[in-house]
Amino acid sequence: MALKLDMSKAYDRIEWVFLEAMLKKLGFEEWWTCFLMKCVTSACYTVVHGNREMGPIIPSRGIRQGDPLSLYLFILCAKGLSTLLHRYENGGLIHSCKVANGAPHISHMLFTDDSYLYCKATMLEATRVQEILIKFEVASGRRLITQNL
Repeated sequence: MALKLDMSKAYDRIEWVFLEAMLKKLGFEEWWTCFLMKCVTSACYTVVHGNREMGPIIPSRGIRQGDPLSLYLFILCAKGLSTLLHRYENGGLIHSCKVANGAPHISHMLFTDDSYLYCKATMLEATRVQEILIKFEVASGRRLITQNL
């Protein structure tokens, strides 16, 4: 079975608590984690409409799309989904696929806002993939939209 995932508002929905936890889990030093989080959480926006300024608007989650740092932070957050998938695969709960003899097994491919998951086309594995996606959505704040291929 192949599933295509679309990440709804991929950058806007990342929970800051999740981002900080991922940085710590990946072994970033405390001072560096604090520095990165300060960069992320210090965002403040003002909207100008006509001659009127509205704001400040202070976000409570998300990373700034277009900021060179955000792409790397986004990739680090995607590592959380990858880790969950590997954990289920290593536990024999889902099975990856192999496209040719001698090729490596593949359970997923992650891109910026699209991802592909591969597993056996059974109700049991479909349910387990749903479990993974729900766990990731709850932890990260990212909303995943599934499309069957």
